[in-house]
Amino acid sequence: MNDFWKEFPIIQQQLNETCELIKHQVKIRNKDIEAALIELTSSGGKLLRPAFFFLFTQIGDEQKQDRTQLIKIAASIEILHMATLIHDDIIDDSPLRRGAVTIQSRYGKDIAVYTGDLLFTEFFELLAETMNGSDFLHTNASAMKRLLLGELDQMHTRYKTDMSISDYLRSVNGKTAELFSLSCLEGAHFGYACPEVQRLAKRIGRHIGIAFQIYDDILDYTADVKTLKKPILEDLAQGVYTLPLIYAMQKAPERFAVYLEKGAAITVEQAIETAQLVHELDGVNDAKVFARRVTEKALTDIEKLPNCLGKEQLTLLTELLLQRSF
Repeated sequence: MNDFWKEFPIIQQQLNETCELIKHQVKIRNKDIEAALIELTSSGGKLLRPAFFFLFTQIGDEQKQDRTQLIKIAASIEILHMATLIHDDIIDDSPLRRGAVTIQSRYGKDIAVYTGDLLFTEFFELLAETMNGSDFLHTNASAMKRLLLGELDQMHTRYKTDMSISDYLRSVNGKTAELFSLSCLEGAHFGYACPEVQRLAKRIGRHIGIAFQIYDDILDYTADVKTLKKPILEDLAQGVYTLPLIYAMQKAPERFAVYLEKGAAITVEQAIETAQLVHELDGVNDAKVFARRVTEKALTDIEKLPNCLGKEQLTLLTELLLQRSF
């Protein structure tokens, strides 16, 4: 576990236990793939989704909580996230993930597809162990469906030169915000928080997820390869037109046409020129303003939560995400 959580020692310990459980869950006969999955678990990801899960358990009733159950649910959340990352890398033909060679790049797309599918089965196996008979089995299945539909929405709008903010948010709500929302809701529910806290948790997670994705998309235009740990301008080259580009395009569509009409044939030099144009037309700053506004909605709802350590740490972590460079 990296130093990101040193200010959150309770969460750090819980995340360490979650990682150990994930490593146990991914033990398979193919030791190369097992090693790759363990590397993905340990290669610098912040485990934000299980972290938000644990923060919301702190707002519940600790006396009623089952620690083993909580660790397994947190692991299920991260395993689902890992599965989507592997499939994302296949679709995007990504060579790097968190600075490491991706499974699809190392072993080929066929093996990567089945590896991602294997993680989906591990996700449902943990759900069966922890939620048998609970309505949250259906909640998880619905969340996974919305997550996948968000990814399909993104694929459907690739190279769409009249991409709208509504198109973008529809995809983000599914592919990113849904899992953050589920994480917060499950933390509140299985932490035995009251129904009102659970409703707030679901909404807080959605706003945090939207803001997180926007900042991730901003980094594609502002970070270098060393910081980002993956190729820069990858989204642009893949035809994924995100909020900074959308804002800039709305101001001067004719200036972008010469670049975007090339579609997948856009060169590295042309992608760089497009990014410079995004900066010139304040696309990055406009996206930051939008992300800050969404984050403020989350902070307003966090303020409504009962006073406790979890609430304080939620506020701190949500603010930290505004300054992220990862």
